[in-house]
Order: sequence, then structure tokens, then C-alpha cells
Amino acid sequence: MNLRIRFGRPKCLVGLVALSFLCLMIFGIGFVTKNDNYSSKPKDLNSDIINDWPLSLKPESALVSDEVNIEHLYPTMSSVPAETLHENKLKQYFTDPAVGEGEARYPAPNYDVHIFYYPWYGSPEVDGKYLHWNHRYLRHWNSKEAAKWPEGRHRPPADIGSNFYPRLGPYSSRDPRVLDDHMRQIRSSGAGVLVVSWYPVGSADDEGEDLDSVLPLILDHAVKYKLKVCVHIEPYKNRNYKNMRENIKYISDKYGNHTAFYRKLHSSGRLIPLYYIYDSYLMPDEEWKKILHPESEFTVRNTDLDGIFLGLLVEKRHAMSLTSSGFDGFYTYFASDGFTFGSSAGNWGYLSRFAAEHRMLFVPSVGPGYIDETVRPWNSANTKNRHDGDYYERSFRAAVDASPSAISITSFNEWHEGTQIEEAVPKVVDNFVYLDYQPHEQDYYLMLTRKWVFKFRRRMNVDGAKAPA
Repeated sequence: MNLRIRFGRPKCLVGLVALSFLCLMIFGIGFVTKNDNYSSKPKDLNSDIINDWPLSLKPESALVSDEVNIEHLYPTMSSVPAETLHENKLKQYFTDPAVGEGEARYPAPNYDVHIFYYPWYGSPEVDGKYLHWNHRYLRHWNSKEAAKWPEGRHRPPADIGSNFYPRLGPYSSRDPRVLDDHMRQIRSSGAGVLVVSWYPVGSADDEGEDLDSVLPLILDHAVKYKLKVCVHIEPYKNRNYKNMRENIKYISDKYGNHTAFYRKLHSSGRLIPLYYIYDSYLMPDEEWKKILHPESEFTVRNTDLDGIFLGLLVEKRHAMSLTSSGFDGFYTYFASDGFTFGSSAGNWGYLSRFAAEHRMLFVPSVGPGYIDETVRPWNSANTKNRHDGDYYERSFRAAVDASPSAISITSFNEWHEGTQIEEAVPKVVDNFVYLDYQPHEQDYYLMLTRKWVFKFRRRMNVDGAKAPA
């Protein structure tokens, strides 16, 4: 409505002034009311939260955004209403003085927290076909039992070889956008080192293709987020001391000078690479001694190929076997508590003491749960329900209480076995309902990880720095 026509010129001016005053009052009230929801500190912090977190807390938001620009992912407290904070303050985090000003929106990466990363996924858009998402159903070894279960392959994109469904969909591990998103997620969790599954050039697992060519892409994207990368050497065909030494040389020569290639302080004062060796027990002790014992003709010790070698501990006897073979330490990998001696959290205190007595590193592997029934439909006995995150927290608590040298996480993205902490979303396809993280947000397990990474950092600060390998 035109005020000047209705009231005439003199009355119009009075009306405009009155209207302006009214608008200012409304705006002011709205502004004050809106900003009642803002605070320089989170509200309603209970004593447990205060004890668990440092004073300089800030919230995180928009982790689920497809935008990965570091300047826009994490608004400051002044721009985030208190009601948007993650449940139980999981999105609060500390600002570490070691982190640069532009990095202050992320927690500082903890290089004593390692996370298993699988680069074996493929999509038609990037790779010309699906890899791993179309995983086949694995047959039971007993023919009578096998006859009870489905055969064939999954059919992406709706039907994938996982009980959960990724937020990014059935992606390619070579997609730069995916890699950047993954590095952002991992950095947001507080973990500092990716343990990347690796096979020698020209070889791969039964469901995938060459992984070595993906490693340079991972290293380049890790640098942006100040993450480090080491390799998880898989049990490739005909593995022996000779080709193992050749592969260590290949990895060292090709990737050793990359900024993101992880090196750990050794007792000798040198920074040397860290290697995880999966199914190390498949190679006889005498073979390992040929490259890991200092006096051996083919040893890597005290050479340019030296490293810190972690073997997989499955059975109790493997502890002494790995010691005599010349390994520097051991890890447990499996996220199914009770599945093996090593993966049973109740044994971690013993393993930690054993490692200390033998001057070895103990790296227990924690996980959020386990379910592989879309690839091993007959394996429900080993399923471990996540119980709304409680399983993960109990696993992490047991690891921290064992005072280990480092902690490994199984896994970031092993979707087939349901151990992933990568962001997942609800999905229903025909009569199949994918599992998800509800009622929590899709980044729930990243935030739980952040919480426990901080607890582990604090525990290590209290216990004192761990002795180098």
C-alpha cells in the first residue's frame, strides 16, 4: 500500500518515522532472541563432559556437506546455534596449538591412531565397471551348508556387498572428489595415519584390480589434510623373504620421499617407515628371520630399507613367534571381539605386558562392530551388533586402558565386513533394509572416534611418551 497517497505528505512523514521505529523494535527483539541461542561456550555441560574435554571447545557442523572447502566446513561458535550441536557434545573438539590457524577447525591429527583404509572400490563412471561393490557371495566350505545360501553376485548401485550403504554411494577409490571427502572425514575423526591395503604391482585380491596405482592419489590427497600414509601389505601369492624384500625396496624407493609417507621414531634416533603385514603367520618364521634379523645375509636392518614391522597376532602363540622372527611389534586387526585370541579385548592387558617385556610395540585394533552377512551369509555367529555405539566405545576403552604403543581402527571403509566408520545413510531396496547409524547422524562414528582419540592423547600425556621402537 502506498503511504504517501493514503495519508498525504505531512502525515506520510510521521507514518514513515513511526513505521521505521516499529521495524527497529521488531528487528532488535528478534536479534536479541536469536542471539540468546549463541554462546561462547556450549550450554549444559555436565561434570563428565567437563572432565573429558579441555576448556577451549568449539562445535563442528556441516560434516555431511558435499562441499569440502576447509574454510566453509566448520563455522565458528558465533555462527552456530547451540541446538545444532551433536548429541552428547560429540562435535566439540579442542584447538591444538600445533595446528595452523587455517587448520584450527579440525582436531590435530594423532599419528598414534591408525585407521585401515581400503582403496579397492570401482565404479562405471571412473573405472568402467563396479569393483568390490558387486562382491560375490562366498560359499561355505561344507557343501551341505553351502546349499542353504544364495550364490552369485550383488548388483550395484542399489544392491551392494554390504549391510550398510555409504553416503557417497558405490564410489570409485580413484575419484578425486571421493578421496578428498575421505581425507576430510578421517581428519575430522582425529586419526592421523591411514593404513592402506597394498598388493604388489600387477596383483590384487579376487574382487579388485591393481591397488598400487591408487596409492599416489591417496598420498597426494592426504597431504592437504596433514594426514600420513603407511601400507598394509596383503598376503599376495607366493610371498617369501626374497620378494618381500623386493617389495619393501619398491615401496621405499617409489613413495619414501613423499611428504605424506609415514615414518616413526626408532630407538636408534632415525625416522623409519612403519609396515603392517597382514597374515604374517602364513610365512614361516625362518623366512622372516632372513630379512628381519640383523645378522642375516638379506637383512633390511640398519640399511636404507629398515622399518618398523608389525605382524598380525591371531593366536596366543603368535606373540613369541613374532618376537623370534624379528618383528618390532604386533596388531590384532579383527573387529569381532572373541573371534581370535588377539581380537579379544580381555587379552589386551596381557599382550601389552608381553610387548613391554620384549621391547615390542602393541597396537590393538578397535572397531565399531562386525557384520559380513551380505558376502558370507552363513557367518552370523561372528556378527557383533554396534549397540548404538556402545560396542565401539567399549572396544576403545579397553584399548586405551591397555596403554598401547598406538591404536589401530578397523576400519574406515571395509564395507563388506561392516566395520566402517565412514559416513553411511539409510536405504531400502525392495525387501532389503540396509543398516544405518540412526537415530544419530551419519558421521556418528567419526565423532565417537574423535572423542576417544582425545582420551587416548590425554592418557598418553599422563603415562608419558611411549618408548620408541
